[in-house]
Amino acid sequence: MDETKTPILVGSGQITQREPDVERALSPIDLTAAAARKAIEDTGAGDTLLKSIDTMVLIRSFSDTSWRFKCPFGKYSNPPLSLANRLGAENIKRHIYSHPGGNMPQWCVNRMFEMITRGEMEIGMIAGGEALATQKNAQRNKIKLNWGEDIGDHFEEWGIDKRGWSNIEDRHGMAGAIFAYPMIENAIRGHENRSIEDHSLAMGKLFSKFASIAANNPLADRRQSFSANEIASVNSDNPYIGFPYTKLMNSNAFIDQSAALILTSVAKAKEFNIPREKWVYLHGCADAYDHWFLSDRINFYSSPAMSVVARETFEMANCTMDNIDMIDLYSCFPSAVEIACNEMEISQDDPRGLTITGGLPYFGGPGNNYVTHSIAEMIDKVRSCPGSKGLITANGNYITKQSAGIYSTEPIKTPFSPKNPSIYQSEINSRKGPSFTEFASGNAVIETYTIIHGREGPSFGIVFGRLEDNSRFIANTPDDIDLMLKMTTKDFLGVSGNVKNSEGINIFTPK
Repeated sequence: MDETKTPILVGSGQITQREPDVERALSPIDLTAAAARKAIEDTGAGDTLLKSIDTMVLIRSFSDTSWRFKCPFGKYSNPPLSLANRLGAENIKRHIYSHPGGNMPQWCVNRMFEMITRGEMEIGMIAGGEALATQKNAQRNKIKLNWGEDIGDHFEEWGIDKRGWSNIEDRHGMAGAIFAYPMIENAIRGHENRSIEDHSLAMGKLFSKFASIAANNPLADRRQSFSANEIASVNSDNPYIGFPYTKLMNSNAFIDQSAALILTSVAKAKEFNIPREKWVYLHGCADAYDHWFLSDRINFYSSPAMSVVARETFEMANCTMDNIDMIDLYSCFPSAVEIACNEMEISQDDPRGLTITGGLPYFGGPGNNYVTHSIAEMIDKVRSCPGSKGLITANGNYITKQSAGIYSTEPIKTPFSPKNPSIYQSEINSRKGPSFTEFASGNAVIETYTIIHGREGPSFGIVFGRLEDNSRFIANTPDDIDLMLKMTTKDFLGVSGNVKNSEGINIFTPK
């Protein structure tokens, strides 16, 4: 094979910052630069390689993604250029800032490897970082930080510029992961025909295994090795966020973490004398997405895109799940893991484990950048066991955007050439859900639901339901605390009632 067109990963770096003094803590860009320097150091090629980087991809920060995490301490006008300037990487030709999505680190690896095969880049970096723990600490203590930088200039954007919820979903308060994933989880519970108590304990059991891995990972944020009961039990330290999820079942976004990867070709790695034991190949990869809005899904307990991505990734790698030695499933919430296991036919008790980091609730969920960490960790794992294979999955929005990669130090046997995603995306698009009614009225039943909690307890309820003609609608519950509390202790899946629309808001009242 042409070594100039054979892509490999040659460097990785990770940082977890635990500086309590917010004025001494590194800003998000400075923290990302620290991980990038570690990745350069990991290659062994030093500043010579740094000066030769021609493509820089920075994963979009949460402060530029979600209203919930907007930074009050300024804004970077050109984040990838700010990072490049801190590194002294002055020969970069393309500065790229990704659009949101937990799938984007793997998606970017896939795209940059393709660029190497086409001769469009020689050495690239993918990096990202968050300092949301420091940001929150500063806000709590009313300390002003200066994290803004206006340096103008132009950068490219990669990915899909489209928010994950529709206007009508927005009107009913389903405008973020903490609102959408609990809806998915209750649908899974209904599909499994479990009681609230049994399913809660099953989620606790699943995530206790993730917590035990985090306990032994020095980079993990939560290292307490929580038990299944501790994760599942609702109390003042572990309240519901969105029923049925307790705090310890939610991705932990308020952390200071950064990671970076270095990509190049075999020919360039030889030119820079990067040792062969550093080289990691991508044997298989794929990208796809389910119907963009939850309202349009066939159901809320499966992911056709995840199934197709798994199939295409293994086909490209010419292997099966039996050939995989290490696994890291994207784990923002239990439902993401449960659906991945179901679609990929992996047992939740798989002896290989389902994470190598500890997962987003315990290792940490640094915004869109978690998978940069899981890939960096997988690089270390496969290097330590030459010839082994590791599977990474990545998930964006609400079980929407799916990406996967199989990594190994074993050289690929055929040229890197993933299938164009458009070939299999049409297969997913054809699987349409029920018709959707925006202004719902009449008798109906609950398809799935959640009760969103604030500091004082239940705040509001969201329902997906079906009318008598089987069309789907979204609604809120009445502003009734007793009803909302009841809906967290008694199963309301399939419960009938009546839905009415008032000024664009549907209200479902159970009978």
